[in-house]
Amino acid sequence: MSLEILPRHFVEKPWGQTGLPAHFGGRSESVGEIWFDRAGESLPLLCKWLFTSEKLSVQVHPDNTQAAARGLQSGKEECWIVTAAEPGARLGIGLTRSLSDNELREASLSGEIETLLDWKPVKPGDWFYIPAGTIHAIGSGVQLVEIQQNADITYRLYDYGRPRELHLDEGVAVSRAEIYDGPHGTMSGVAGLHRLFEGPFFDIHYLNGTADLSAFGDANGYFVPLRGSYRSSAGSIEVGDTAYGSVAEVSGGSDGDLLLIATAR
Repeated sequence: MSLEILPRHFVEKPWGQTGLPAHFGGRSESVGEIWFDRAGESLPLLCKWLFTSEKLSVQVHPDNTQAAARGLQSGKEECWIVTAAEPGARLGIGLTRSLSDNELREASLSGEIETLLDWKPVKPGDWFYIPAGTIHAIGSGVQLVEIQQNADITYRLYDYGRPRELHLDEGVAVSRAEIYDGPHGTMSGVAGLHRLFEGPFFDIHYLNGTADLSAFGDANGYFVPLRGSYRSSAGSIEVGDTAYGSVAEVSGGSDGDLLLIATAR
């Protein structure tokens, strides 16, 4: 299919960041997320940029089976790729020990769950795949790309006393309250095309500089530049853009440029 640069949807959040760089639109509001999706039509995956100045809620997402039981189209699995991190920035992924359902509920009500999260220090280039059922939270001072199943389904377990609705019954029911052992790593600085992650719903590669993309054949992909710019049939794809369409219509890149390529299964 023809390649298109997807429209941006800016989502203001009290925990977002102000004064984003010009390539993100240069807005002065507190932007927490930028979504890239077709207007009025959902694509298989959703790509987002996230920007945090405060901790996000402790939350969990259901899998496809659990979502279908509630009449929802799909569950939500996601992958985080860290692009910037202030000193001391952390991501909470999984717990430091396993909990029963009752223990998880009590820890969520008391706030102890914040200390039971496994808070992992992060730096640019780190990535984590978050399977459905994984209890997680994004800390402050983080900028990351999130690639996910295209479903807006989140159950909050704890929100630091903020006056937002919690979803304890639903969240406890779908949680795997245990130590995280999902795929994760750090992107290589070596030039060329690399596989970052291969999963049940999508695969992610990254391109350092330039390389032959013919291995993708006629596949459609999502293209998220992290550094530099790439050429396409729809024009230049820059940092702050996300494009969708045939991999065969993307080329270019120079030494030091970096491009994420996600393909749905």
